Amino acid sequence: MYYFPVQPPYFLLLVGFLAALTSGLALSGTLKLIVQKWPSERTENTNPRSSLKQLVVPFIGITGGTCLFLFSGLEIFGFPSSLALGIGLPISLLTCLLVWLQLGSMMTFIEREGMQSLDLDSFS
Repeated sequence: MYYFPVQPPYFLLLVGFLAALTSGLALSGTLKLIVQKWPSERTENTNPRSSLKQLVVPFIGITGGTCLFLFSGLEIFGFPSSLALGIGLPISLLTCLLVWLQLGSMMTFIEREGMQSLDLDSFS
């Protein structure tokens, strides 16, 4: 026999999606502002880790929205709540951690080498 939740968490699925989407837009806007300020504040004391501090709150919003979205989606497809949380939470947290580490390394690379170093069209 299959387990179907009495009340599927469609509302939580929508809330998680909207939280991740709006936080992603906030992260994008903040990242654009940080990159625009780099040429004017080009000093020896600029630390890329200080720029990452401004991105923490939107990124936590993306992480929380992703966790909620994945948890709710698994529960809608019939997973019990504890199993959905046990699968959704580690997957989304690990993915967000890896994206955060990649974002930090890319910002460090861009500050060290310049934005022209990411021009992929020049390689063809």
